[in-house]
Amino acid sequence: MEKHSLKQFVVDFCARAKITIDGQQPEDIQVKDERFYAKVVSQGSLGLGEAYMDGWFECQEIDSMIFNLLRNHALEKDHGGLQTLYQKMKAVVMNPQTYLRSFEVGKRHYDLGDDLFKAMLDKRMIYSCAYWKDAQDLDSAQEAKLELICKKLLLKPGMKVLDIGCGWGGLAEHAARHYGVSVVGITVSKNQYEYAKQRTQGLPVEIKFEDYRQTQGQFDRVVSVGQFEHVGYKNYNTYMNHVHHLLKKEGLFLLHTIGNNLSRTYGEPWMVKYIFPNSMTPSIAQISKSVEGKFVMEDWHNFGVYYDKTLMAWYENVNAHWPELSRKYDQRFYRMWRYYLLSCAGAFRARSTQLWQVVLSKNGLLGGYPSIR
Repeated sequence: MEKHSLKQFVVDFCARAKITIDGQQPEDIQVKDERFYAKVVSQGSLGLGEAYMDGWFECQEIDSMIFNLLRNHALEKDHGGLQTLYQKMKAVVMNPQTYLRSFEVGKRHYDLGDDLFKAMLDKRMIYSCAYWKDAQDLDSAQEAKLELICKKLLLKPGMKVLDIGCGWGGLAEHAARHYGVSVVGITVSKNQYEYAKQRTQGLPVEIKFEDYRQTQGQFDRVVSVGQFEHVGYKNYNTYMNHVHHLLKKEGLFLLHTIGNNLSRTYGEPWMVKYIFPNSMTPSIAQISKSVEGKFVMEDWHNFGVYYDKTLMAWYENVNAHWPELSRKYDQRFYRMWRYYLLSCAGAFRARSTQLWQVVLSKNGLLGGYPSIR
């Protein structure tokens, strides 16, 4: 395709999403390098993200741009270029989320630096969607989320809880301190492992550096918050079988995960390359297929609209702390991180991406499951 044709293709493509090239609205794209057009046409969403990282275009509101692209179905045909094709083929031929590969996301993402996450997150360092129903700020919204999880799990003093993907230990600490339970938390991040161990000292909490496939024991409750996105569709059955094995007969399992409206076998190319290696988000069909014959679904709660607000709060925090963060992280990292947070916010705002909390029991709770919202 000739240079002029490439540009016109992108102009027309953006126009369908009510985005103007070199326009004046916050969602419009200001092209700074003519190579932008060929990169986007040849590499799709990966090229768009890399072009922004490289400074080939500017956009006042990345979140609004992505919202427009998704809400107006400009990306409906999954135009991802060769990188998307590669991800599809890789997902079929390989298993990107094997035991050995499971620790890669810890090294490349969660171990980036506690300084970054302390600056970005709430005071408890909870790195998942907050619950804004009755909250006015990030700290109270994350506390409300922790309370929501504990109440949905019907925690009682003396119970033993497994927290798969425990992060920096915020949920483990909250549950042990306020509900009188003992907790085993597991993580594939060395930074999270060390931090969570320190913060839970003196509480009935044990933090382990291990993959979920290594975990042994019997638990009254199992919870997974923001970890299932790293499991991979080839491992969903293995995952659910293992949780079923770990859970006591009358136990409950709460799965908190980002979700897709469509079933896919690969992750978003830019996100996989730069933010969460080997990640992919499940669909309702993929989750339901993996739990069939193992669990009874007691409750399915979607509050994905709150992730938009959560991500925007994280973005504002990063911006506020950038003067000190810039001593360690360069400008290209800032553009990458900005694109990550704002593009995700736009996707949740457009309702093309969801956030689910699913409560599962082994045999169905006698008398039914109480509605806790």
